[in-house]
Parts: sequence; structure tokens; C-alpha cells
Amino acid sequence: MHHLVDGNGRPLVALVGPGQAGDAPMFPHLMRHLRIRRTGRGRARSRPDRVRGDKAYSSRAIRRHLRARGITAVIPEPADQAGHRKRRGSRGGRPPAFDAVDYRGRNVVERRFNLLKQWRGLATRYDKLAIVYRSAVILHAVLTWTKALSDTP
Repeated sequence: MHHLVDGNGRPLVALVGPGQAGDAPMFPHLMRHLRIRRTGRGRARSRPDRVRGDKAYSSRAIRRHLRARGITAVIPEPADQAGHRKRRGSRGGRPPAFDAVDYRGRNVVERRFNLLKQWRGLATRYDKLAIVYRSAVILHAVLTWTKALSDTP
């Protein structure tokens, strides 16, 4: 299960991938599905202001993708990548920019996953078909947005 969420933890994109697939290969698919409606007229936004990710998203390809689209990457550099860069000396390049204060907002993503895992069917993964599993993820997203957009407390 792979998610893109907004700054308040509401899901924007939810994809279900192969069970043992990593996070980094799914990132371009998540970004391709991102559409944020504008208020009023106009085409939907497909480019967020920034992307906060954990160390799993710290690949050169993801950083290049974000840089090409003008998106700020708030992703820490793993220790092994920093070691490889330092070992190469001046040919290793500069370390990627990282805003530690902005990175604190990434806990919103973790909290969203923790809420999602409270659903027993999703946490235990009893569903055999991916479409049934994804429908539960989408249903949870609908409920989340319904609570956020409702006018009653």
C-alpha cells in the first residue's frame, strides 16, 4: 500500500502494489496519479510544493524527477549514501539540501498509516484479491475526507 497525503494527513493518492515491492519504484506511479482540484476554474494541479519522504525515497532518480518538476525534496540522505559520496571526495558532489525543521511534518504520513492499520481487515491482510484490499483503502480515504469536509464537529 502506497500513499500520497496532504499536509493534514488526508489521502490524495492510494495505490496497492506487489507485496514485496519497495517504496521507491512506486513513487513515479504515485506522482503520475496526483491531481489536486483548484478552487474555481482551471486545470487540476499535478505538482505539489514539496515532497516529504523517508530515507527509502532518497534515490538519485527520485531527486532528479522532483528537481526537473520544480518540487522541493525534503528527504534525508541515508548514511550509506553519505559515506559513498564522501569516499569519492570532490567527485562525490555536494550533499543534497535537507530542511530538518520541515522534515518534522513527515510524521503526518506515519500517523495516517497508523490510523489505516486500525482497520482489522487491512492490518491482517485477509483479503486475497488486490482489488478488494484496495477498495478498503479507498473506503477509508472516503471516510477520512467526509469527516474533514463535513460541517458538523
